[in-house]
Amino acid sequence: MEIDPLPNGSGSNAATSPETAAATTAITVASNTTPSSKLSHLTESLKLEHQFLRVPFEHFKKTIRTNHRTVEKEVSAVISSVTDVADSDEISKDDAILSLTSLVSRLQGIKRKLEEGSHAENLQAHRCRARLDHLDSADAENLSEWNNVQLKRILVDYMSRMSYYDSAMKLAESSNIQELVDIDVFQEAKKVIDGLRNQEVGPALAWCADNKSRLKKSKSKFEFQLRLQEFIELVRAENYMRAISYARRYLSPWGATHLKELQRVMATLAVRSHTECAKYKWNDWFTMLKMKEQEVIEAKIKHINCLIYIINDLINVAY
Repeated sequence: MEIDPLPNGSGSNAATSPETAAATTAITVASNTTPSSKLSHLTESLKLEHQFLRVPFEHFKKTIRTNHRTVEKEVSAVISSVTDVADSDEISKDDAILSLTSLVSRLQGIKRKLEEGSHAENLQAHRCRARLDHLDSADAENLSEWNNVQLKRILVDYMSRMSYYDSAMKLAESSNIQELVDIDVFQEAKKVIDGLRNQEVGPALAWCADNKSRLKKSKSKFEFQLRLQEFIELVRAENYMRAISYARRYLSPWGATHLKELQRVMATLAVRSHTECAKYKWNDWFTMLKMKEQEVIEAKIKHINCLIYIINDLINVAY
C-alpha cells in the first residue's frame, strides 16, 4: 500500500516558515564547525528535519484552532443564557437558581476544556522544542550517532504508515525518541480505520468534522461517501422517513457538486433491495466497509491524514 508523496514544502511559503528557518540556522552553524567533506552529507540529512519540524508545528496550530473554536462556542452559549435570564421580567426564585446552577455547571465544563486544551498545546509545544534541540545538537563530533537516530525516526515513520503501530512504538521507546516521531498522528487515522472495520461511521464523521477546512481545501469527498453509506444503511433497514430527513440535512449540501451520485442513491427509496436491475442493486453500491476493500479505504484515510498534517513519505525525502 503506497501513499502518494506530497510536496515537501520547498516553495516560497516554506522558505519563511519557522521550521525552515531553524533548519537553515543549523546548517549555517554546522558550516562553521564541520569539514567540507562532511558538510554535504549533513546538509542532505537536514533536509529531513524540515519534515520532522513541520509535522508537530502543524499539529500545534491545529490544536490551537480546535481549542479556540470549542471555547468560543461554549462562551457564546453561556453569554446567551445569561442574557436570556437577565432579560426575563418574570422569573421565579427556583427558576433563577436552576438557571444559575446550569450556568455554573457549564462554566466548570469550559474550565475543564480549557485545561485539556492547554495541556494539548503544551504537549505539542514541548515536542517542537525537543526537535529544535535535537536539530541544534548536530555537529561533526556526533554526526554518526545523530544519523543513526535519524534512521530510526525514518523507520518509525515507515512502520506507522504501514500500520505496524506496535512495532513503531516499541522502536521509539527502546531508542528513547518518542518526542522525535509522529506515531500519534498516524494513530488518529487508525481510530477511524478501526471504526470502519467495525462498521461504525461515527468516528470517521467526527474526524471529518475536526478537519473540515483541510478536507474542503483538498477537495476530498470522503465525508460525502460516509454520508452516502449512512443513508444506504437507513434505507436497508427500511427506515425511510429517517433516511429522507438524513438526506435533507446531510446530503442536500452536496447537490451542487455530486448531483448524479445523489440522484442514483435517492432511487433506493423507490427501488427495493431484491431488484433485478443491476444498476440499482444495493450490494454493488458504496461497499466501502467490506473487508475486501479495506486496504483501499485505509490508504485513502492515511493519505488524507497526511494532507492535513502536510506529511511527506520520509523514504522519498531521504532517498
